[in-house]
Amino acid sequence: RTPTPSTFWTLDPIDGTKSFVRDCPFFSTQIALRRAGRLVLGVSSAPAYGELAWAEAGSGAFLDGEPIRVSAVSVLSEAILSTGNLKSLAAAPAAWSRYGALVGQVNRLRGYGDFLQYHLLARGSLEAVVESDVTILDIAALSVIVREAGGVFTDLAGGPVDLDTTTVLAANAALHAPLLAAMRG
Repeated sequence: RTPTPSTFWTLDPIDGTKSFVRDCPFFSTQIALRRAGRLVLGVSSAPAYGELAWAEAGSGAFLDGEPIRVSAVSVLSEAILSTGNLKSLAAAPAAWSRYGALVGQVNRLRGYGDFLQYHLLARGSLEAVVESDVTILDIAALSVIVREAGGVFTDLAGGPVDLDTTTVLAANAALHAPLLAAMRG
């Protein structure tokens, strides 16, 4: 394996390619900067949807020039959960069962997918995102935006986002731990 440089950019020019091809406005351009093993800058541009979100480590998160924050909802029964592609989660019977139990505990389940669910999380319009079958290009920029908006962004096991991350559990700070516990069983 080739060593990873200490500073590099990730770029996904069309995140949500299937949406783009099908003339659905749920696609975006994702740009992130990684320094010393940490994602420190994220930009998510969704021109067809009319949104531009960005964040820099330590500087907060912004949507169309306005500061954004995750919600303060602290009870699962009041939370809105959004999901993306769950194909590999559905193929794991124990994980799928835990996910099903979690769905029964939240107020609403939505499937906004791609960039949109993370923009909604970062601006406080929903409380959590569960997703599998992602790559670092899909989530690098969005992880910085959610984190700088006050959220917590990990994989489904609670691990930090890294170059090999393929699953996501992102939530406001109050709900991340109970959601993680529910997904772990």
